[in-house]
Amino acid sequence: MSGLPPRLMRRMAVRLVVTIAALAAVLFGAAGRLDWTDAWAFVGAYGFYLVVYALWSAVKDPAQLQERGRSAADVKPWDRVILAIYTVLVIALFAVAGLDARRFGWSSVSRTWRAVGWAELALTGALIFWTVAANTYLSRGVRIQRDRGHQVVSSGPYRFVRHPMYVGIIVMWLAVPLALGSWWAEIVGACIAAVFVVRTVLEDRTLQAELDGYRDYAERVRYRLAPGVW
Repeated sequence: MSGLPPRLMRRMAVRLVVTIAALAAVLFGAAGRLDWTDAWAFVGAYGFYLVVYALWSAVKDPAQLQERGRSAADVKPWDRVILAIYTVLVIALFAVAGLDARRFGWSSVSRTWRAVGWAELALTGALIFWTVAANTYLSRGVRIQRDRGHQVVSSGPYRFVRHPMYVGIIVMWLAVPLALGSWWAEIVGACIAAVFVVRTVLEDRTLQAELDGYRDYAERVRYRLAPGVW
């Protein structure tokens, strides 16, 4: 059974519905039509993933679900800026994809590349879920969770890189434009990737300076995002 209060569960359910509805509104609003199979498939897959995550975490790790659903006062100011930029870029990506893939046809993505995009989404979905299962301290904003007894996590994908969640997010936003059939949206996806590289640098510095044991962990696991590279 869930360890979440019923009121919080209802609030999160409403947030999930609003998120999916907003995603669909941007995609199909920009496209100007509803006959877009790839977009329907993406909305369905993304919604299904969010529901599975919510149900799993409500049972297995309600503290993480609460953490990711809150707006903490001690989130780093620079991260609030990054999250605002990220939100704008995500909306822009879906809008550009709709304008490109269905309304104006500025570019053409082959079936092969679309299949590559969907394959990448499946792989990154698995990586993100692995990360979620390994790290109860995942949060929407960068903060040291002293109220939750924040500790270094070094199991699961954290054995290979220090920020596996960001690996998944970066690859996901490079894959979404392919799955939706828009090369122009890929430019926005690359901008999102760049934002998360910057966030990785800033978050890693914060953790090394403020989280006990993280500096030792960083000496053991040398790479932030790409094993053998960086």
